[in-house]
Amino acid sequence: MMNISLWLQRMARAHPQRPALFVGVRQIANYGQFDHCAAQAAAWFKASGIQVGDRIALHLTNVPEYLILLYGAWYAGAVVVPINAKLHPREVAWIMGDAEVALTFASADLAAPLQAHVHAQTGVGRVIDLAGTEFAELFEFEADPDIAVRAAEDLAWLFYTSGTTGRPKGVMITHRMLQVMALTYFSDVDSVETPDVAIYAAPLSHGAGLYNVMHVLVGARHVLPRSGGFDALEIFDLAKHFERAHLFAAPTMVKRMTEAAKATGQTGAGLRSVIYGGGPMYQEDIIAAVSCFGPIFIQIYGQGECPMCITALSRADVADRSHPRWRARLASVGRAQAAAQVRIADVQGRKMPNGATGEIIVRGDAVMPGYWRNPAATARALVQGWLRTGDMGQLDDEGYLTLKDRSKDLIISGGSNIYPREVEEVLLTHPSVSEVSVVGRADADWGEVVAAFVVINKDYQLDEAALAAHCVAQIARFKRPKAYIEISELPKNNYGKVLKTDLRARLAERALRSGQKNA
Repeated sequence: MMNISLWLQRMARAHPQRPALFVGVRQIANYGQFDHCAAQAAAWFKASGIQVGDRIALHLTNVPEYLILLYGAWYAGAVVVPINAKLHPREVAWIMGDAEVALTFASADLAAPLQAHVHAQTGVGRVIDLAGTEFAELFEFEADPDIAVRAAEDLAWLFYTSGTTGRPKGVMITHRMLQVMALTYFSDVDSVETPDVAIYAAPLSHGAGLYNVMHVLVGARHVLPRSGGFDALEIFDLAKHFERAHLFAAPTMVKRMTEAAKATGQTGAGLRSVIYGGGPMYQEDIIAAVSCFGPIFIQIYGQGECPMCITALSRADVADRSHPRWRARLASVGRAQAAAQVRIADVQGRKMPNGATGEIIVRGDAVMPGYWRNPAATARALVQGWLRTGDMGQLDDEGYLTLKDRSKDLIISGGSNIYPREVEEVLLTHPSVSEVSVVGRADADWGEVVAAFVVINKDYQLDEAALAAHCVAQIARFKRPKAYIEISELPKNNYGKVLKTDLRARLAERALRSGQKNA
């Protein structure tokens, strides 16, 4: 048996008075209360007809109820479907339908728009507003401490990640994968001790949320910022108050923390560890961050399909400036974590020598068993036991992995994945658009932003405001293009495939010309 919620129950029984959940600096639950609320949620789930293996969606901002419902669902043997709070209700409704969720919990500002989209949809359970009376009734139930028996290979977390087809795919994350991720964190990323604090400034629906489990295992504290998200000055205040703070951050968050510290004279006192990943970190940005805050940074590389634990670049490597190859190491994503075997492969899947560039493939107990009800996508991603990441890279003789390119079309903006096909399909439904191709444009603040090359139908003119409104009505706001470039025709090869490398080169040329004009 390996139900990950056992970690919470064991900690609560051994140390019920240990501080657990905070909003800002205010404690709202110790471990005994945290566990009791989760057991109440489990009892309510069972009384509501939730069966082992049913899916429960969490469409929530960063609130302590997220962790309570997460463990309550696991207590009951259910599978949690975390849904990004930034997604458009139409996108959320599609995920709910594909996962056939039995219940969805939504934050107060998200519930009503979501209910309007799923009202007539079959195969989807009801939406529960965290501000409503139905949710309040959940904590009137008698706690049920009987944790459902789950095998290590049973699902715990069904994480939807967009694919190049434009439709999200459900990554099946098992109880074993979460256990391996947590234990590997201790061996290859960082230590966690009881006095430590996890500050959740990045979305709980993503890697920051996954990282709760190792903090539960050792009885550390969990802090939800009062702002509900990322604010650099708030992070500094919390770290100074709690003194032993851990933070998972996208590279853009690290850059903003550095800028805020330089502007205000803050030192980051109390920040013990900042784990960064989820997007490209520019080398000068991390050099500046280490100069500002000291050796507190650790980089991880992973995917939803192998969550958080493909490689890690240690705090020593990130901070080192004495090694003759320190810049090359800093440009890498580190070395394979203990539970992962990493290889560079050619197009036939054959191992390539060190120094050669090819596709990064990985295998181990943290690799997913497949995509939810998508055998074709599973067969493409998992080949002879290896996960094909779609990322290009090379290994050196010391085992350091350097990414040379990400999945060909993926855009990572502020740590969030954006797949061009999804944006293109929305733009193509606008009457003025004949053809469109979306690529990432380098951006100092976000890493990348979305740029759309658009062929406009005759009798129309490019109307950026209309296209922006069209996108916002159908997809999440963070996915909309930040730039529209009108083009007479898209560059294509002999097979009719759009040459996105050509478009990226045009963007680089435009940026160069703009820089020369401003010089």
